[in-house]
Amino acid sequence: MSQAVDYIRESSELAQTLEAKTKTDWLADFRKQRLNAFAHSSFPTRKTEHFKYNNLSALTRQSFARLAEADSGDIKLPELAEQLDADRLVLVNGEYDSSLSKLEEQAITFYRDANADQKDFILEQLNKKNDKKNIFSLLNDSLTQDGILIEFNQAQTKPLHIIYVATESAQQKTTFANCLIRVAANCQATVVEHFATNKDATDNSLFNQSTQCVLNDNAHLNHYRLHLEEEHTIHFGELDFWLDAHSQLNSFHVGLGSQIKRLDINVYHQASGSHADLNGVYLSNAQQQIDYHTNVEHRVPHCTTQEIFRGIVGGSSKAVFNGRIHILQDAQKTLAELSNKNLLLSNKAEINTKPELEIYADDVQCAHGATVAKMDETSLFYLQSRGIPKSQAELMLSFGFINELIDGLKHQAVGDYLRPILANLFEQAA
Repeated sequence: MSQAVDYIRESSELAQTLEAKTKTDWLADFRKQRLNAFAHSSFPTRKTEHFKYNNLSALTRQSFARLAEADSGDIKLPELAEQLDADRLVLVNGEYDSSLSKLEEQAITFYRDANADQKDFILEQLNKKNDKKNIFSLLNDSLTQDGILIEFNQAQTKPLHIIYVATESAQQKTTFANCLIRVAANCQATVVEHFATNKDATDNSLFNQSTQCVLNDNAHLNHYRLHLEEEHTIHFGELDFWLDAHSQLNSFHVGLGSQIKRLDINVYHQASGSHADLNGVYLSNAQQQIDYHTNVEHRVPHCTTQEIFRGIVGGSSKAVFNGRIHILQDAQKTLAELSNKNLLLSNKAEINTKPELEIYADDVQCAHGATVAKMDETSLFYLQSRGIPKSQAELMLSFGFINELIDGLKHQAVGDYLRPILANLFEQAA
């Protein structure tokens, strides 16, 4: 318990140290409020419902009281950076790197440079964050001295590829980032958020990141979030979507296990006619762990949600999926479906899945379900009887379990990039 108390104390001191160097005085009251809430929070334990399946010991075994700084060394970007015809925004250890970025169509605004209207919008959205159950979200708020506002105000011809790179200099340090995306009415946008680490790093690094996406009336957002960090990474991520009238969200997620990987996704239907597709794949092996918590709130009538997540868990790893759909009393004529299927590749692997429907309206169509199963022995035998080696047969069945979601991606370059990475992981798990 003393180590957990030390983490809260040291993180609070880090936030106070940064405050003395701030370039965003207009966020000072917001940060002070969040820091006070964080400092008086209890560290999550197995008795904390929101974190009951998470093993957070890797977070308290060492100190992360120092802030990672920009790294000007040899930074190797993921291959997708060259394969995807896109504008590129690169943050190295949480700091914008202009030499690696390539912004031809899309403009960005740092919080420190925001005008009066942008400041009002940023502060309004930060105050709407759902951080009451998550002290790591409170910590991100407390550390947010700056951030990046991305506004799509016209038809976009290229995706925006946001690459978050953690280097070896971030080891035993904290990296944080805050991103706010707004898609204007009647506009379309594609955003790829990509998290990666340099393979030279061998020790734990802590990344705390928050993204909020606001879709105005009739806006369309294709969103990808790729968590492909090395397994020594500790990551606490939060992603919020706010959907206005007749807006369309298509969000796809891939997460690889690590020391700790906890991802909270919130979708808010706040005006009639909005639709959300929320799909994802998570994979863990060895001693890794990964946790997806999704929360979809239907606050108004005539909105729809389709959510599908699939997990493959091997070795002695642990995966958690908690998917909640909350339909408020005024949200009549809602259509919402949630499916979570999991494949266990070993007898030591563990999956905790909890799909939830909380319904207060009486004129809705909703369904939810979850499955946990081992590899089908009959299918495995059939493939081997056709001369396919067992290891290759297991690879084919594992990939087939998630291939439907990969094939459904709107951008072929993303799918082509992911397939060999995932295939290599299945070979290691076999």
